[in-house]
Amino acid sequence: MAGHSKWAQIKRQKAVTDARRGQLFTKLGRDLTIAAQQGGSDPTGNFRLEQAMAKAKAANMPKHNIARAIQRGVGGGSDGGQLEELLYEGYAVDGAGLLIEVVTDNRNRSVAEVRNALNRLGGTLAASGAVSWQFETRGAIEIRLDGHDPEDLELAAIDLGAIDVEHTDESVFVYTDATDLSRVKSELVAEGAEITSAELTKAPTTPMTLADERAARVLAMIESIEDLDDVRRVHTNLELSDTLLERIGA
Repeated sequence: MAGHSKWAQIKRQKAVTDARRGQLFTKLGRDLTIAAQQGGSDPTGNFRLEQAMAKAKAANMPKHNIARAIQRGVGGGSDGGQLEELLYEGYAVDGAGLLIEVVTDNRNRSVAEVRNALNRLGGTLAASGAVSWQFETRGAIEIRLDGHDPEDLELAAIDLGAIDVEHTDESVFVYTDATDLSRVKSELVAEGAEITSAELTKAPTTPMTLADERAARVLAMIESIEDLDDVRRVHTNLELSDTLLERIGA
C-alpha cells in the first residue's frame, strides 16, 4: 500500500535518535560493541554486527571508531565495563505504553535516569510485563525500489515467508517473524534486492490512538527519553495519524 504506513511509525521512532548526530556515534558504538560481545567480531557470521556496521557506515562513523567499538566487544578495549541490554517498561501521559531499550555498563544509573525522566515528564515506570505484552518482535526490511517493480519485490518477499509487505513510491517494506529476518534479508539480496535497512523492531499488537495535540505531547516525551545517553530507542503503542506524521515530516 502507498502513503503512510507501519513503516512511517517505525521511521518516526528512529528519526529522533538519528537526528542527534553527537549522540548518534555513541549509540552506534554501543550497538557495535554489544553485537560483537554477543556474536563475535566477524560480521559474516554475526548478522547483528553486520547490521550495526551498515548503520555506522551509513552515518559516516569513522572507521577507527567502528573498529574500536568492535574490539571493545571482544574484550580488547579498556574504555568502560561490560555492556548489557535492558528493557524498561512505562507509561507516557494519557496512558500510552512505552518500551525503553537501554544499553549500559551501569544498570543502577540507567534505571535511575529513566525513572527520573518519566516522573519529570508526567509518566511512570512500570513493572516488567505490564506493557511488553502489548508488543511483538518483528523483522523489518526496507528495500530501495530503484527501478524495480514493487509488486515483483512484494511477491518475492511473500514467497520467502514475509508476513506482511507494503510500499511507497521509493521503497518496499517487508515484515517477517523475528527468527526469519536474517534468512529473508539474505535471500532477497541474492535475488538482487537493494536493502536499505534490516532490523528487529517492536510492533504493537493493540495500538492506541489519541488526538493529535495529545499525541504530540507523547512524542515530545519520547524525544526527551531518547536524549538519555543510555537509551537506544523508545517504542510506543501509540498510532500516529497521517496528519501528525505529515506535520513532523515522518
